[in-house]
Amino acid sequence: MGEFELIAAIKGMADGLPANGFEGIGDDCAVLEIGNGEALVFTSDALCEGVHFLREAIPPRALGDKALAVNLSDVASMGVAPVAVLLSLSLPDDLHEGWVEELMAGFTTLAKQHEVALIGGDTTRSQSGVVLNITAIGRGAASHLKRRRDARVGDVVLVSDRLGASAAGLKEVLQGNYHAPLAAIHHHPVAEIEAGCWLGARKEVHAMMDLSDGLASDLKHILKASAVGAEVELTAIPVAEGATLREALTGGEDYKLLLTADAAHCTRLMANFESRFQRPLYPVGHITASKELHWLEKGVETVQEISGFCHF
Repeated sequence: MGEFELIAAIKGMADGLPANGFEGIGDDCAVLEIGNGEALVFTSDALCEGVHFLREAIPPRALGDKALAVNLSDVASMGVAPVAVLLSLSLPDDLHEGWVEELMAGFTTLAKQHEVALIGGDTTRSQSGVVLNITAIGRGAASHLKRRRDARVGDVVLVSDRLGASAAGLKEVLQGNYHAPLAAIHHHPVAEIEAGCWLGARKEVHAMMDLSDGLASDLKHILKASAVGAEVELTAIPVAEGATLREALTGGEDYKLLLTADAAHCTRLMANFESRFQRPLYPVGHITASKELHWLEKGVETVQEISGFCHF
């Protein structure tokens, strides 16, 4: 059973539980509308030593920053701003003195930057490495929420920045080059909070999510949720300096935004985005009615199989 099959199976097992007003499993965050046109969103993400990071490779301050950033990214991808987090730590006995203080310094510095409150959590002993689990909460206008299910046939598919730097950085880390520039990018992802909120307010943006598992995997989530297909032009993929096209497509952990937008208003959206953020949105393809994902190279369909990261 693969990762997404496992998620679907767990969702099926929980189908008999009450919804209690929540929109649950299926987007980057669960949603609870709270009245007066506002909604809360909730997400949870874990970082496990040996799976998401190597303790000897990443300074604890950077780990605290990254653990928070990847959760704030999920909130931003829904089109609203984060307001609070809960933090749970499972810690082994062999941490050096000051390790937790450094971890929390990185965590709280980023939290202060985005005015995010730490409102609770848990601590426990671990016999299998460091585990950090964060629940992030966002709040904003319910009308600004962007969901995976809202892509429409004819929409342009766009990404908010160049891709692949994190995957290239992971390669450096695994080769022991812990201080390489690309390794630093891998260890310090930037949540696109301001861009996510700005795009959330734009009616021409239909579906949106963040890129955590790679474009090849994450686009499929939008297509499945929206019951549509897509054609993506490989030569249009914006590849980060030092990365390869394969890393841009499949590497994951870029935490940029993936969105679909009304084709009739996409040129205006792109111009307004570039004026606001001093960088472009990159159109990479369009949504089709085929319910399949097709990869093109200079307009000609390729037969190669491209898949992003999967835990199982």
